[in-house]
Amino acid sequence: MGASTHTVTNQPPPLAGHDVFATDRALVEAVERHVEADLLDEVREELSGLGRSAGSAQVQEWAAQANDNPPRLRSHDRYGHRIDEVEFHPAWHRLLGKGVAAGLTAAWTRPSGQVRRAAAFLVWTQAEAGTGCPLSMTHAAVPALRADPELAAEWEPRLTSVVYDRGLRPAHLKAGVLFGMGMTEKQGGSDVRANTTVARPLAEAGTYELTGHKWFCSAPMSDAFLVLAQAPEGLTCFLVPRVLADGTRNVFLIQRLKDKLGNRSNASAEVEFDGTWARRVGEEGRGVRTIIEMVAATRLDCVLGSAGLMRQAVAQAVHHCTHREAFGGPLLDKPLMRNVLADLALESEAATTLALRLAAACDDGGEQERALLRIAVPAAKYWVTKRCAPVAVEAAECLGGNGYVEESGMPRLVRESPLNSIWEGAGNVQALDVLRALRREPGAFDAYLREVGAARGADHRLDAAIKNLLTELADLEGVEARARRLVERLALVLQGALLVRYAPPEVADAFCASRLGGDWGPTFGTLPHTLNLASLVERARPAA
Repeated sequence: MGASTHTVTNQPPPLAGHDVFATDRALVEAVERHVEADLLDEVREELSGLGRSAGSAQVQEWAAQANDNPPRLRSHDRYGHRIDEVEFHPAWHRLLGKGVAAGLTAAWTRPSGQVRRAAAFLVWTQAEAGTGCPLSMTHAAVPALRADPELAAEWEPRLTSVVYDRGLRPAHLKAGVLFGMGMTEKQGGSDVRANTTVARPLAEAGTYELTGHKWFCSAPMSDAFLVLAQAPEGLTCFLVPRVLADGTRNVFLIQRLKDKLGNRSNASAEVEFDGTWARRVGEEGRGVRTIIEMVAATRLDCVLGSAGLMRQAVAQAVHHCTHREAFGGPLLDKPLMRNVLADLALESEAATTLALRLAAACDDGGEQERALLRIAVPAAKYWVTKRCAPVAVEAAECLGGNGYVEESGMPRLVRESPLNSIWEGAGNVQALDVLRALRREPGAFDAYLREVGAARGADHRLDAAIKNLLTELADLEGVEARARRLVERLALVLQGALLVRYAPPEVADAFCASRLGGDWGPTFGTLPHTLNLASLVERARPAA
C-alpha cells in the first residue's frame, strides 16, 4: 500500500457532546431573569438535560437522517383503499418524541411554563427544526380550544401530555395527541376571509360537514386540526379529527405533500374536505377571533425558532474559527473575523433576549403584559425572523467552502432560515397587524412605551431612538407605505431597551452604537472597531 498523500490537520472537531443550553449565556441569563427563584434549580436541570441531548452526536445523526429521508405520502393501501397517511423516517419520530417528552406541548400546565417551554423550544430547534411545526401547533391549540370549555376539558389533557403516542386512532384511546392547523386556501392565502370552504350544519348541535380545500395544512399526520370555514353566519373555527370516535377515518384527503426549500423532515400538505365531520369551536362568524390566540402563540414560536437557528449558526461559526488557523494564527484572533463574529453574536443575543421577554409576558398574563404582546409579538415576528437568513448565510461563510458542503450542516440552516418569516403571516401581514394595534388599541402602545421607558437615561443613543420613534408616530399620514420602517424601529428600540437593562455593558454598548446609533454598515462585520469585540465573541463561544 502506498504512502498517504497527506495527513488531515487544521480541521475543527465536530461541535458535539456539549450542553446547548448551558453554553448559551444569553439564554441562561434570560431563564434566570424570568423564572421564579424557587423553580430555578429544577428548570436549569431540565433544560440542561435537553441541551445535552440536543448537542449529542446521536441526536445530530437523527437530524441528518430525518432530512435525508423526507416524509412520503401513502394515499392508498395495497388493496386500493384510500388511507391518506404520511410516512416518516424513524429518526423523525425519535426527535418529535423527545420534544413532546421535554414538555414542548405542556407549557399551560406548569409554573413559569411559557418561559421554560420557550427556552426548551429554542434549544430543541438547534437540533432539528423540522419537528417544530407539530410541537408549535399542538402547544398553540390550547388557548383556541378554551373558547369552548367543553372541548377544552376533553382535549387539553391530551394536548399537554408528555407522551408521544404515534399512529391514527380515536383520540380518546391515546395517551397524547398532536394538532395541526389549516387556514390558507389557494385563492386567498393570508386573506383568510376569502376562504371558500363551506361548513353545513348537521343535526347534532355544534357539528358540521365541511366541503373545500386547504392549500397549506401543517403537520398532516396529526390527530386533529383547527381549520377555518364559511358557516351560515360567516367565517368560523372548527375542530377536525383525523379519526372519529367510532374508529372510522374522517374524510381528510391529502392531495400531495409540498416540496419545500427547507424544513424538509416535516410534512406540509394540500388537503381536500368532502363531507368531512367537524365540531365548531367558538361562535359562528367569529372564526378569526377564536383562532387568533393560536396564531399569536405560533408567531412567538416563529421568533423563538429563528432565535434558535441564529444561535446554532453563530455557535458553529465561532466554534470553527476557534479551532481553524489561517494566516499565522486562529481565525478567532483575526480582527476582521472577530468583528464579523461579534456582529453575528450581537444579533443572536438580541433575538434571544427579546423572545424570552415575550414568553415571560405570556406567563404573567396581566393586562399590561397582554397589551405589550399585542404590538411586540408581530413586531418581533417581523424583525427577528427577517434577520435569521442573513445571519445563517454569513455564519456559513465563516466556515468558507466547508460551510457550503452539506456535511457541515450549515446548508440546512441556510435553507431553514427564511421559513419563520413566511409562516404564520409574512412581513407585510405583521407590519399591518402592528398598525392595526396602534390605531385601535392605544393601551398597546402605552404598554410598549412603559417597557422601553424603563431603560431611558441609561444610553443616549437609546434615548434618541425613542424620541425619533415618537416623532415618526406623531404623523400617521400615509403610514402604510412606511409600515415596515416603523415596525423595524419598534423592534430595534425594544431590543435595545432590553439589552441596556439586562445584558453586559459591552453588549448593550455595541447594540446601541450600531443598531440605534447608526455606526454600522449594511453587512455584518462593520461594528465600530473601538468596541470590546473580543468579549462579545467569547460570550457566544460554545465551549465543547
